[in-house]
Amino acid sequence: MASPQPLHDRALENLRFIRDTMERAGSFTSVPGWGMVAVGLSALAAATVAGPVPTAGADGGSAMRWLGVWLIEAAIALALGGATLARKARLANDPLLSGPGRRFAMSFLPPLVAGGLLTIALYRAQQFGLLPGTWLLLYGVGIATAGAFSVRVVPLMGLGFMGLGAAAIIAPVGWGHALMGAAFGGLHILFGTIIARRHGG
Repeated sequence: MASPQPLHDRALENLRFIRDTMERAGSFTSVPGWGMVAVGLSALAAATVAGPVPTAGADGGSAMRWLGVWLIEAAIALALGGATLARKARLANDPLLSGPGRRFAMSFLPPLVAGGLLTIALYRAQQFGLLPGTWLLLYGVGIATAGAFSVRVVPLMGLGFMGLGAAAIIAPVGWGHALMGAAFGGLHILFGTIIARRHGG
């Protein structure tokens, strides 16, 4: 006959179970790692097609082409991220519109809306060189603040975007292209792989 498990061992196991359950209940765990990898790959393709950031003296056609490529990429990324997020949430029975999911969305969306409005303002002013830093900073802010309601690696990714956004603001305009590829491509692939392997896809 096996000896009974000591009381303190059972208590520790129960506490561990309770803690893990509370962390899952308070965190939005459906951030799609493989979806982020797909977004990163599409961003690298967009960086290749778009080419360097237009300078102040660039003709209107090339500037519109560059902006158009990145706006199409934003739509593709939104579709990829949204579809994979909804799929992961459904498989994990993690509701999108209640609790942590709602808090995640309400923290993520305002910086994106601000980025969209600033894009219009900077386009009208023909200040294309400021777009990479603006996009990276505000996307990073959205990821970092929403990440407070998700797994620990998500806010770190947001800080990475903010760091590269700050570099894009300070650095010469010619660096914007490489920094956009490194962030929207590289960081999505890196952190997406980490999330996929550690947090179920």
